[in-house]
Amino acid sequence: MAEIVLSLDHLHKLAFDVLASNGLSAHQSDAMAKVLVAGQRDDCHSHGVWRLIGCVKTLKLGKINADAEPQINDVSPSLVKVDARFGFSPLAFELGSRVLVEKAKKSGIAALAINNCFHFSALWPEVEAIAAEGVAALAMTPTHSCVAPAGGNKPLFGTNPIAFAWPRPGAFPFVFDMATSRIARGDIELHKRSGSRIPSDWAIDENGQATDDPDKALKGAMLTFGGYKGSALSAMVELLAGPLIGDMLSPESLAFDEGVGAAPCHGEIVIAFDPAVFAGAAPTDNLQRAETLFEGIVGQGARLPSQRRFDARQRSIEHGVSLSKELHDELTRLIS
Repeated sequence: MAEIVLSLDHLHKLAFDVLASNGLSAHQSDAMAKVLVAGQRDDCHSHGVWRLIGCVKTLKLGKINADAEPQINDVSPSLVKVDARFGFSPLAFELGSRVLVEKAKKSGIAALAINNCFHFSALWPEVEAIAAEGVAALAMTPTHSCVAPAGGNKPLFGTNPIAFAWPRPGAFPFVFDMATSRIARGDIELHKRSGSRIPSDWAIDENGQATDDPDKALKGAMLTFGGYKGSALSAMVELLAGPLIGDMLSPESLAFDEGVGAAPCHGEIVIAFDPAVFAGAAPTDNLQRAETLFEGIVGQGARLPSQRRFDARQRSIEHGVSLSKELHDELTRLIS
């Protein structure tokens, strides 16, 4: 398949132009383009610029507030809430995370609750941004119901990702971003797009039977990772990023969609921890304990999570990002 190589700046301009030309405000378009380009840069295609297609669909459906300017509510010394006002989530995060980091550095721990947001991106760019400030972060969010609980056969949970980042010396933090489903839904969608089969342990069809057909999987239910363990974590995400912050569960988000197929609308919670405040008089010693742990992992030949992404990031910075000509042309046609 023919490919086109773009610099990161050119890819950001392409993503921005796609969004802005379809009616999304400049602030929203810039924030959204950043996280989608980050996904492509790090070779996470399921969260890369192909998602612009879904963003444009959501915009054309009229569900989203394309001119939304998030509203910040400074609730307490350890809690900030941001009403995304039914815009995409990245801009709300950008604004709220600045207050979150300030609070965490004062109190040691703080939380950011984002409400009424259309969430269409990975969580690791968010926790990485917080870790860059020397603060650890944990983020989670529900989605649309598409995952069956362990032992069940009907969609109830979302893919319900959890992301965590720990600040480290050097360029990259310790970070992971994982769906509590067996795989991200975007990976199944990409298999459908390419006409390829999926592993038969990712999902079940509408009759509750294992399937390697991505179309049947998308119509049926995805499975949790780790059986009951993943199912319990998925329920935790529903509770902490739903009722706790006054936002929707995955079934409610799906009902809110009214069957039109827009991006999921729901809430997100981000919790930040300042290691320096927790450590008191010995922050250096505590951070070194963390480094000892990481050395113990890589010292026996294992790799840290996200290392593949970081390697891809370096390649993209040096050599640019490859897109299939088919996808590039499809995105270009979206610019009106």
